[in-house]
Amino acid sequence: MAIEHDYFGLLESGPDGSIFWSETIELGDQAVAVDLTAPDENDVAQAALDVAAAMITSLEALDRTARNAMVSELDDRTSEVIEYILQQQARLGEELEDFLVDISGDTHIDIIRSLRLVSMTILADEHGGTDPFAVLEYALDPDSTDDVLLVNLNTDGDVQSVTSAD
Repeated sequence: MAIEHDYFGLLESGPDGSIFWSETIELGDQAVAVDLTAPDENDVAQAALDVAAAMITSLEALDRTARNAMVSELDDRTSEVIEYILQQQARLGEELEDFLVDISGDTHIDIIRSLRLVSMTILADEHGGTDPFAVLEYALDPDSTDDVLLVNLNTDGDVQSVTSAD
C-alpha cells in the first residue's frame, strides 16, 4: 500500500508495512538530514503527515526553540546539557575554540550557539502520543556521531526533553 501527501509525495510501505522518507534540508549554511519513519503505515494519520510537513518547513523556528531549551537547562548543574558541555570541554581541550562560531566569553552559551543541527527524525506514528514525535540531533563536531544532544519534541513542537545519546 501507499500514502499520498502533498508535501511528501507518495509514501510507499516496505514489505513489513513500514514507511520511510528522507531528504536533506538546507538550514542556513547547514545541511540537515530529515527522516520520517513509522513501523506500520496503518498507524500514520494524515494529520501526522501535515504536522510533520509543518515542522520541516518551520525547522528554523524549531531549532531556535530547541536551543532556548538547552540554555534554560544551564541553571541545573546535573542536566544533560551541562554534562554534554563538560564532556566536550574535556574531550576537545584547547581545540574547543576551533569549533566555536562565536567567542563571547560565556563558553556554555558559545557551545550551544555552535552546535550543528545534524538531523531531524519524525516518528509519524507517535502523533498525539506521549512519546516524542520529532527528535532533533545536535553535535559540536558533526564527525563525532557519538557525542550528540537530542532534543525531543511533541506533536505541538514543544520540547519534551533534552538528552544525550548515551
